[in-house]
Amino acid sequence: MKITLRRSLIGVPEKQRATVRALGLRKTGDTREVKDTPDVRGMVDKVAYLLTIEGQANA
Repeated sequence: MKITLRRSLIGVPEKQRATVRALGLRKTGDTREVKDTPDVRGMVDKVAYLLTIEGQANA
């Protein structure tokens, strides 16, 4: 699954910032390829409004 940070983290709660950092994203526009596991999917779901998600299978 490919994720891209599309929105700024300014004004975002600290827990959500930590989730974005844990996904390996640092700056707006950063892209990362992550494994589609239940743990990662939960993290992505929490901050989905900040991300663009590609290659996500519908479960």
